[in-house]
Amino acid sequence: MRNKVSIVGSGNVGATVAHWMASKELGDIVLIDIIEGVPQGKGLDLLEAMPIEKRDSHVLGTQDYADTANSDIVVITAGVPRKPGMSRDDLLNINHKIMKDVVGKVVQHSPHSILIVVSNPLDAMAQAAYKMSGFPRHRVVGMAGVLDSSRFRTFIAEELKVSVENVTAFVLGGHGDTMVPLPRYSTVAGIPITELMDGATIERLVQRTRDGGAEIVKYLKSGSAYYAPSAAVTEMVEAILKDKKKILPCAAYLEGEYGIKGLFVGVPVKLGAKGIEQIIEIKLTHEEQAALNRSAEAVKELVTVIGV
Repeated sequence: MRNKVSIVGSGNVGATVAHWMASKELGDIVLIDIIEGVPQGKGLDLLEAMPIEKRDSHVLGTQDYADTANSDIVVITAGVPRKPGMSRDDLLNINHKIMKDVVGKVVQHSPHSILIVVSNPLDAMAQAAYKMSGFPRHRVVGMAGVLDSSRFRTFIAEELKVSVENVTAFVLGGHGDTMVPLPRYSTVAGIPITELMDGATIERLVQRTRDGGAEIVKYLKSGSAYYAPSAAVTEMVEAILKDKKKILPCAAYLEGEYGIKGLFVGVPVKLGAKGIEQIIEIKLTHEEQAALNRSAEAVKELVTVIGV
């Protein structure tokens, strides 16, 4: 029995997740969207690439949630993308309504699935999906930190002119302006970047990481990033399906960890076959903890608005 992953939303992010996943032969893929013809067309196009890629992933595009039945993982990308000048908060109410519709149908057809939430505002939408689904917290996870830390790693590698493979980086907190990149835990071949760069350079890279999504939106004029976000989702899917026990920064529902209770916030987690198998608590300085608390407060404001 092959793994089955359904992707809700066949826009740039959803379709590119399907592309990355099919190229890695992670399982059979269902693309679902409310727009008639788009998932079918993209799904068929991708399916027809499989003989060239020598991959046996089956890809199906559909409007019918019955086709998603018994998915191992459901990736939720559905929602209105951020437009230039639009804050993540502006997206809140419209994407919350979309999430209500999607999660109800997903739970009906795949009650044992693991949900990976990508829709923005990320942390609030993950919390909405968690509350609506009734799933245990280890089966609902938000994609944010993998993307944010990849951006930080990119900028570090470019600055130091080293291989991206040598660079590890950690970014905690909410996905957005209040994220908390951690230079002390970010390394090049095991050497903390605080030993390799001065404070002003690090702060410049941290700020560029915080502005990473907005920088791409500014270039594109309409639409937002999708290659890196979809690659981040695929890394999470692979860690779960292959039971890798991979430690990745993800949005998780905290119940007292880091002194935060009842909120989705980005923290390091161990991802395996059960979803979030462990929340890793690392020691933070007073300043880092204060920044994480501010990030959590920003998430709390959003979830209060939508009542989750």
